[in-house]
Amino acid sequence: MRSFLLVLSAAACLTASDKDLNGRWDINVLNEPRARVWWLEVQGAGTPGVKGSFVGAPGGGVDAIPEIKVQNSTLEFVFQKRYERGQGVPVRRGVYTAKVVNGKLQGSLDVEGVPTAARKFEGVRAPVLKDKDDGTWKASGKPIELFNGKDLSGWHAMVPGEALGWEVKDGSMSNKAGANNLVTDAQFWNFELHAEYRYGKGSNSGIGLRGRYEVQVLDDYGKPVDVHGNGALYGRFTPAVNASKPPGEWQTVDIRLIGRIVTVTLNGQKIIDKAEIQGLTAIAHDCDEAKPGPISIQGDHGAVEFRKLTLTSLTTVKN
Repeated sequence: MRSFLLVLSAAACLTASDKDLNGRWDINVLNEPRARVWWLEVQGAGTPGVKGSFVGAPGGGVDAIPEIKVQNSTLEFVFQKRYERGQGVPVRRGVYTAKVVNGKLQGSLDVEGVPTAARKFEGVRAPVLKDKDDGTWKASGKPIELFNGKDLSGWHAMVPGEALGWEVKDGSMSNKAGANNLVTDAQFWNFELHAEYRYGKGSNSGIGLRGRYEVQVLDDYGKPVDVHGNGALYGRFTPAVNASKPPGEWQTVDIRLIGRIVTVTLNGQKIIDKAEIQGLTAIAHDCDEAKPGPISIQGDHGAVEFRKLTLTSLTTVKN
């Protein structure tokens, strides 16, 4: 009897209560074919008013979870989406289940009718980042040219084993539509990034900050501002104005990231001012938010050219 009670006591320590599911979670996914990571926020677990938001496959936004429940310390949420890539694929019911075990979120995705879409995942609580854009962060050292204008030295493919699909010509790097995403070998913490790019009509790309937060690159010239528009913090912050130039023209974006505080200036106009990012976005492929991360360039959507990517690291100078 004593041994049985000890086993029960140990099990109780491993499995958390309903309320322990609450919070923001950064999620690694086993065998994720696009090398992406996910993000989840749960509120109200342990009450009748549980709700949540999710960034993950499939889809690219910050999606409110339409069907969610917590029972016996187990979270279950459901999306009706197209879980297979390609033309004409049907909408499927994807069921995500998870528990908190030893402080981590352990779960699985099962898609009805598509056993190959099943995934296991593990999440950790999103860390608190104390760095703020408080006027004490200054340039440190010389600016770093992430692109040398000659070749793709210092970059690698996000998805191993797949063709790169990028080339360098006439001082700019460009992709074929549907190419691999590019990732810097180097990793960075707080910085200012200057980029110069252009795209054709209807094209779509993005710049990943620390491999976690995407500043959108999109042909939306003359359209209303949108949370997925050019210069937006994808799915999270809508630009104050549409500062896009017409397709075919070179555009500039200047991004300042300190902790989770981001400022974006597009073509000389400040469109996001010291906004605090709540979590990962769809481009995320590195979910360890407490550590430095790479710069990434999205190539798996539309065609885009970059001729300049200059990063300046920032360090704090306090009295």
